[in-house]
Amino acid sequence: MQLVHTAAELDAALAEARAAGQKIGFVPTMGALHAGHLSLVDLAHSYSDVVVVSIFVNPKQFGAGEDFDRYPRTLDADCALLEGRADIVFAPAVEDVYPADLEVAAKQAGPVGSLFEGAARPGHFDGMLTVVARLFDLVRPDVAIFGEKDAQQLFLVKAMVAAEYPGLKIIGAEIVREPSGLALSSRNRFLNGEQSDIAEILAITLATVSQLIHDGMEIEAALGIGEEMIAGEPETKLDYLALVDPGTFARVGNGYTGDGLLIVAAVVGGVRLIDNHQFQI
Repeated sequence: MQLVHTAAELDAALAEARAAGQKIGFVPTMGALHAGHLSLVDLAHSYSDVVVVSIFVNPKQFGAGEDFDRYPRTLDADCALLEGRADIVFAPAVEDVYPADLEVAAKQAGPVGSLFEGAARPGHFDGMLTVVARLFDLVRPDVAIFGEKDAQQLFLVKAMVAAEYPGLKIIGAEIVREPSGLALSSRNRFLNGEQSDIAEILAITLATVSQLIHDGMEIEAALGIGEEMIAGEPETKLDYLALVDPGTFARVGNGYTGDGLLIVAAVVGGVRLIDNHQFQI
C-alpha cells in the first residue's frame, strides 16, 4: 500500500495502472475509519483492479458552529486498517485539494440540496459535491463507492455524475450496523455507553414505521408514531423523519405506492446521527 499526499504523487502512483488499462476504483472518506468504510473498500475490489482511498476532512462541507475542528483525524490508525485492503491512500492537505493558483469550481446541489440534511446544514451539499468533483478530477476513477447511509449525499452524487462524468460508475454500498442495529458512523465514537443505547431508537423506529406501512397503516399515521417513539427518548432531539421517493428525494404521503426511502436524523447527546431504510410500498 502506498501513502501519497499530493496530486503529483498520486499521478505517479497510478501511472502504471493507467498504462496497463487497469480499472481504478475510488472510495472517498474523511477518515476516522470503521468497519463500514472497510466494507466500501472491499466492495471496490469487486469492480476494479486498483483501489484508491482518499482521507480528507473537507472544510467546505462544514458550516459555522459545526464540528470541523472536532472531527477526528486518525491517519496512522486509518492506514493501519487499510493495509492489505487499499492499494493507494491519498491523504492530501487542504492546499493540495484547493491550491491557491487554481480556481476550483464550486458545485451547487440544487433544490434537493436544501432539503433534510441540507436544511439542517446549509451549504453542506454544495461543499460535498465540490470536493467530490475535485477528487474525481484528481483520481480519475472508473468506479466510485459510496455508503447508502448517507442517502441524500448518494442521490446528489449520482445526479452530478450523470450530468458531468460520463462513464464513471457509482456504486451504493449497504449500511453496516452495530449488533444493536445502530448504523456505523465516525461520530458514534462521541456517544457514551448510555447514549449509544439511546441511539438505537433510530433503527428501531425505521423498522417499526416501515412495518406499520407495509401492514397497511396510512403513511402519515405511521410517521407520527415514529416521531413519538424518538421524541420519548432522553437526550434526543428529532430533526426529521420522512418518507421520500428514492428516485426524486421528494416527500411522499398517504396513497403512495412504489419504492419508499424512510429517512431519519436526530441529535443524541449532542451528536447528529442519520439513518435510512428502503422498502417497497
